[in-house]
Amino acid sequence: MSKIKSYISSFRLRTLPLALSSIFMANFIAAYHHSYIWSVGILAVVTTVLLQILSNVANDYGDAVSGADNVERIGPARMVASGKISLTEMKRTVIVFSVLSLISGIALIAVGNVEMLSLNAWGMLVLGLGAIAAAIKYTVGKNPYGYSGRGDIFVFLFFGLIGVLGTYFLHTGKFDPWLLLPASAIGLLSAGVLNLNNLRDINSDAKSGKLTLVVQYGSPWGKRYHAFLLILAMLLMIFYGLFQFVSLWQWLFLLAVPLLNKNLIMVFQNKEPHLLYPQLKNLALATFALVLLFGVGLILK
Repeated sequence: MSKIKSYISSFRLRTLPLALSSIFMANFIAAYHHSYIWSVGILAVVTTVLLQILSNVANDYGDAVSGADNVERIGPARMVASGKISLTEMKRTVIVFSVLSLISGIALIAVGNVEMLSLNAWGMLVLGLGAIAAAIKYTVGKNPYGYSGRGDIFVFLFFGLIGVLGTYFLHTGKFDPWLLLPASAIGLLSAGVLNLNNLRDINSDAKSGKLTLVVQYGSPWGKRYHAFLLILAMLLMIFYGLFQFVSLWQWLFLLAVPLLNKNLIMVFQNKEPHLLYPQLKNLALATFALVLLFGVGLILK
């Protein structure tokens, strides 16, 4: 594998659909409210892609330093642990994507529906800096939050609430409290993907000292927690549809329910953690499909 291919592999581009789910949700709703700004929509996607790649390369670096990427780890090979990219090279990559994310984030705020240097603009900048810090601190530095069971909270916040509400605010300059429902739903489904990852890696995480919630409370608890995340997410989407009813088309997202049900069944039937690996991709794509169906429903209203 060439060095370029190694870097592309470390970017883990297959994780992008889940990361973009919250951005697409906000874009669809802003368009439905006739407040869509093309430059905001495009730069929100670019910034999210950069942040997700930053998170992935920082994860590759941090897990290699901590020893979490050991021989028992399940999933695609990590580039630092496999020796294809050195620690120094990966650290440099983390810095590059941190800078790119910051530049893109500032440009996003500049084109948003907020006055530059206003309190709202500074608030969005703080959130952007928080997103960069969260992407890095998941596995890097002293006391990374991903090693103490706090990853679920940050995923819920940044992949759900901040992703949807922040992007919508940049389009409209307004906060819509009803959006807490779909934003929370996407955050819960994203946390479900992380929980699947933790269920899969429970043995290797325990041996490396990575104290995820699943490691702390056990696999049976993790399965029940997974059901809670997925079921509550769907209930929130249904409540949003009921309280913000426009037409029957907006229920198109329910076509994604069988995919979520299948994921739940596979999780509860699972007895070998490593067999859960395909379910991460399936749940991520099901989440993205739900968002696309939701958006199409709004367009066809």
